[in-house]
Amino acid sequence: MTTTIIDVRSDTLTKPTQSMRLAMSEAHVGDDVYGEDPTINRLQDYIADLFGKESALFVPTGVMGNQLAIAVHTQRGDEIIVESESHIFHYETAAPALIAGVQMYCIPSHKGEMSLDGIKEAIRPPVYYFPKTSLICIEQTHNRHGGTVLPLDYMQSLYAFAQEHNLPIHCDGARIWNACAATNIEPYEYGKYADTLSVCLSKGLGAPIGSVLIGSKDHIEQARHWRKVLGGGMRQAGILAAAGLHAIEHHRSMLHEDHEKAALFASLITQGSQCIIANSSGNVESTIVIIDCGEHVKPSDIQEMCAQKSLFLSMGKGRCLRAVFHRDISMDMIPTAAEIFCSSYRLLENLSS
Repeated sequence: MTTTIIDVRSDTLTKPTQSMRLAMSEAHVGDDVYGEDPTINRLQDYIADLFGKESALFVPTGVMGNQLAIAVHTQRGDEIIVESESHIFHYETAAPALIAGVQMYCIPSHKGEMSLDGIKEAIRPPVYYFPKTSLICIEQTHNRHGGTVLPLDYMQSLYAFAQEHNLPIHCDGARIWNACAATNIEPYEYGKYADTLSVCLSKGLGAPIGSVLIGSKDHIEQARHWRKVLGGGMRQAGILAAAGLHAIEHHRSMLHEDHEKAALFASLITQGSQCIIANSSGNVESTIVIIDCGEHVKPSDIQEMCAQKSLFLSMGKGRCLRAVFHRDISMDMIPTAAEIFCSSYRLLENLSS
């Protein structure tokens, strides 16, 4: 009997569906470095329109999208303001320093919402021995805070504040599709309050690869130059863009189901164990569940025991584990996943007492 594998380490683990593979195989392609791949052009135009922006650029990864945006908005020796738990700070291998030549000023926050007062204090005065503050970066939804959704009114206030201080805003929107699903707010509403956005196709939407950087025509032309510098000019990549188009057109409407899976899992494991849901908002807002294992059970021990029973979780910060739900995890798997977790937790808890 085949054991069902329940892998919730990340929403990047999704596999292309047969219909997506068919769309990829039938894609019309050209040389994108010359701007001649019709499927990439259609994807770029479509996403730019969704977010109410002039232009867009298909890139291999979300990290590249973020780094192109930082390079476009800054000069070497500048400083950018980022949230202290942001993906750009923790998981992009110090790329802002390596590529754009800028340093990061980190501001702690509640649920990913940096206070305007905190940002104001972080903006450097125009004195020659200080770096120039040149960009504010936000994250939607926020990974390390547990998939929290930045409220639209917060983004609006931040954008007005940034304009007052002549600072652009870049939104790392790797999971912004989940924010749209959680709030029923259309992408163009979020697009109003960021100068550039990087949106991912290979997480909850289920495409195998790709992100899109969105902004003004001038921003995207500069980003195209930086993409070439980084070796990101992909030739007949319409095959990949076709997967992204298919994902947006067919999978986006189902993202709310992943939120329901995450909420159910969180509810079941808190009923069946002494763990605590450690999402910054106190509840599950989208697809990510952060699990605080408490003082008596090591997260790595639970992770290992669950893996032996075919439930795969990732390590979080501190004493936490992380589970991210996605389209390849069915609702029927959730009670099984919760029972594996709770039985492992209880056993380890008993052993430690």
